[in-house]
Amino acid sequence: MGNERPSMATNSETTETTAADQAPSAFALLGGEQAVRTLVDRFYDLMDLEPEFAGIRRLHPESLDGSRDKLFWFLCGWLGGPDHYIERFGHPRLRARHLPFAIASDERDQWLRCMAWAMQDTAVPQALQERLMQAFFQTADWMRNRAG
Repeated sequence: MGNERPSMATNSETTETTAADQAPSAFALLGGEQAVRTLVDRFYDLMDLEPEFAGIRRLHPESLDGSRDKLFWFLCGWLGGPDHYIERFGHPRLRARHLPFAIASDERDQWLRCMAWAMQDTAVPQALQERLMQAFFQTADWMRNRAG
């Protein structure tokens, strides 16, 4: 994967237009910007409130406002919607931006559990939850920079 950003929106296997290319994006299936914002807000609310997410909460600043905005901007584009993050900051360079933080399997798994819980709480359709969790796992696993 190198420096390429993992994305729900791209098909790296082919450049041909297929019927799958015409399917609604995950962004559209989720419900657009308002739904992404609701999901991100619930994700960070859970991270702040639930003791089982203390490990990943410690990796964030005291105020989660900036983190909320950055994840919202990033997810909009990653899911196939507007590229708000790229417009503001350029290429996401996810791995490089996360290298200062110790991310091992525990942190990856906490992030994934927190996101799964947020998707359940915000009534993301089950089929979309499964699709997103597969993609989130690939991205979160790619972010690991410590053994364990």
